[in-house]
Amino acid sequence: MKKILVLHTGGTISMSEDKDGKVVSNTSNPLMTHEPEMSNVILHTEDIFNLPSPHITLKNMFQLQRRILRAFFEEGFDGAVITHGTDTLEETAYFLDLTLPLGAPVVITGAMRSSNEPGTDGYYNFLSAIRVASDLTSRNRGVLVTMNAEIHAARFVTKTHTTSVSTFQTPTYGPIGILTHDRIVFHQSLEEIEQIAVSSVEGQVPIIKAYSGMDGSIFDLLSPESLDGLVIEGLGAGNLPPEAFQSVKKLLNAGLPVVLTSRCFNGIAEPIYAYPGGGSELYDAGIYFAKEINAQKARIKLILGLNAHLSDLRNFIEK
Repeated sequence: MKKILVLHTGGTISMSEDKDGKVVSNTSNPLMTHEPEMSNVILHTEDIFNLPSPHITLKNMFQLQRRILRAFFEEGFDGAVITHGTDTLEETAYFLDLTLPLGAPVVITGAMRSSNEPGTDGYYNFLSAIRVASDLTSRNRGVLVTMNAEIHAARFVTKTHTTSVSTFQTPTYGPIGILTHDRIVFHQSLEEIEQIAVSSVEGQVPIIKAYSGMDGSIFDLLSPESLDGLVIEGLGAGNLPPEAFQSVKKLLNAGLPVVLTSRCFNGIAEPIYAYPGGGSELYDAGIYFAKEINAQKARIKLILGLNAHLSDLRNFIEK
């Protein structure tokens, strides 16, 4: 028998549609009264908090991490399932992926349709997550996201559609596994990443998106003294309009760590171009390239690196 910890955090999977067609939070999670009975699994369920995912903060993510560590190392659980709202699910998943050691599976799921809507996907996704978390082949794969009968790595998965039940996709690489009627099938293995230990999650790190004709005015509004870092969604492989870059250099010169990602949906950010504002010039000026993750995940990675007081922040961000 596998002992699985279930942590409900709120989100659409726990909500219901009211008589006016609006989706609202419930005081009691419907999944608490509809837990699946599985012959090989013992579930221990907790409503750790009940928040729409736009309300989730890094402190909530840290609370989840601490609860899971206790479950694995003090209470003998074999895996964990987290139900979560989808808007920020990928950020919580990535935070946990960076801060939990490899070993017992941690699986996050949610729903795109609330509990009483026609065709609701919540219960099926919940059941799928339990199946993945209790399967031996799920061990040592990092945090997993299970939605719509697919298994994605927390490192790369992202929400791609506002309403579709197949919203969670992994650009460039695709899902690492699938669920069939009676099997869990993994067809990819990821390169291992180093987990990071933190005791705090403080930091002000905004995200700014680059665009055609961008000048430096938005960067000139930023005060380096009030920020701990900055993430920029750059153009293409990782470039900026030259006027914008001139203002970014002022932030770099003031000692502010700046991380660049690509605003492209697929591909890897790399310092290739050597024209003014090109990636090569940005890299040489001291900007870190978060090569394979999106901006919201780069922000989490930078904040964790800062809280861990890493001596080589560039290496941590870029590997």
